[in-house]
Amino acid sequence: MPRKAPLGEFEQLVLLAVLRLKDQAFGLGIRRELEKRAHRSVSRGAFYATLDRLERKNLVRWKAEPPNENRGGIPQRRYEVTKAGIRTLATSRSTLLSMWQGVEAILERPE
Repeated sequence: MPRKAPLGEFEQLVLLAVLRLKDQAFGLGIRRELEKRAHRSVSRGAFYATLDRLERKNLVRWKAEPPNENRGGIPQRRYEVTKAGIRTLATSRSTLLSMWQGVEAILERPE
């Protein structure tokens, strides 16, 4: 039986950033979280293309927040990870942990 395509590394990082930010997961904040924790700088276009792809996969969804004065009356999208996204992340984590078993020691003392 064919499996669903796995998550790419950047997709995982984006989902994790959204989870970390909880109800503050707005585009700019997510990008800042990626820069801060993952040391990844990404273009705006690539970042939003990834969010759109995750949305098409039903792994994230967004809600429009009401406009406010700080944004000049422009509404803002707040992202959240769906239940399917959480399950997919959990599967991805389990797979990676399984693959890491037995190789940690090799990485700790490279020759």
